[in-house]
Amino acid sequence: MDEVTRGLLRAAELIWTADPAVMEIICLSLGVTGLALAISTVIGVPVGAVLGLWSRIRVRGLITVLMYTGMGLPPVVVGLAVYLLLSRSGPLGNLGWLFTPSGMVLAQIIIALPVVAGLTMTAVQSVDPALRLQVRALGATRWQELTAVLREARIGVMAAIVAAFGSIISEVGAVMLVGGNIEGHTRVLTTAIVLHTRMGEFDVAIALGIILLSVTFLANSALFWLQHRAEG
Repeated sequence: MDEVTRGLLRAAELIWTADPAVMEIICLSLGVTGLALAISTVIGVPVGAVLGLWSRIRVRGLITVLMYTGMGLPPVVVGLAVYLLLSRSGPLGNLGWLFTPSGMVLAQIIIALPVVAGLTMTAVQSVDPALRLQVRALGATRWQELTAVLREARIGVMAAIVAAFGSIISEVGAVMLVGGNIEGHTRVLTTAIVLHTRMGEFDVAIALGIILLSVTFLANSALFWLQHRAEG
């Protein structure tokens, strides 16, 4: 309990004093996760909607299986794959993204994209098929039909985005491998927690853990508010 108490006090101190190192880690964590989530949403929502709407796509079954497999991929395996891709001898080595925030974003996109697409597909499939018939009867185009179904499935789509956010904000294996946990460059909250735990600085690790939980709570609260507005 003493360690927990010290961690709580340390967290309050770091937040109250706006410790520059901690603020930098928080900003990088939110920046990397936010960009990865945005890209995953822009790609994953349309892909999931198309797969959920049009069952006649020839490779739909294969894509769905690959997507479900991606939803269960261990993050450390994703990190290893991205590391090999971005290494000097890898096919994307010329990008110079290894041990950079860009590489971390790529790894988190690979983790989040199947979650967004898969849950969006499920949400779209749960929409009453009569809606599509009504929209078609009114002469809607394919794009208008897709938009109408997505509007009806918006609660499930928001749940997909929330789930994807949770899967990457707390991820450590992939960003540790790809980012390298470099101070002032690629160190995020999760990797900083691992580092301070290994160094025996449990009060700092607990403090960072509390900050991570607080940041996650605030971000999820914002997403919940958006979902609540969508319900209205």
